[in-house]
Amino acid sequence: MEHNDNVRLRPPRHRVDRRALGWWTLQSSLFALPLPLTFGILWATIPPTRTFFMWATLISLVPGILYVAVMPAWRYRVHRWEATDEAVYAASGWLWQQWRVVPLSRVQTVDTLRGPLQQMFGLSGITVTTASSAAAVKIKGIDHKVAGDLVEYLTRTTQAVPGDAT
Repeated sequence: MEHNDNVRLRPPRHRVDRRALGWWTLQSSLFALPLPLTFGILWATIPPTRTFFMWATLISLVPGILYVAVMPAWRYRVHRWEATDEAVYAASGWLWQQWRVVPLSRVQTVDTLRGPLQQMFGLSGITVTTASSAAAVKIKGIDHKVAGDLVEYLTRTTQAVPGDAT
């Protein structure tokens, strides 16, 4: 089989798992809500500063709620992945969107990551790295079993693809 290193950047075909919405919502809540919650507690418990902490609560809560409401759905629309016999493709981000493609001949390692929140949702992340770490492809929010199958496929396929990654 002849290998073609001239793969082109194109949109990947597969969406991440729908459970990624819950994972990203929880993750964004843990980031965006502690400050307004703290201000709200101070507003309720320190009478002389109620006016200040009322405004501080509202000013910090509004962007936090917008972030929690918008970011997960936006990321879900953008994040996609695909692995073919020639390359691994990934699209990610929400405000700053990134498309990546790595020819299989360039792949050096395939790593799996499952943080505690991902584990709660049955999700995994995969990082496909090359000799140039700037070209790493990260696929986050896929089903744990799908991730295992993908790692196995990429490991088997990259061993069979001739190239300069070794």
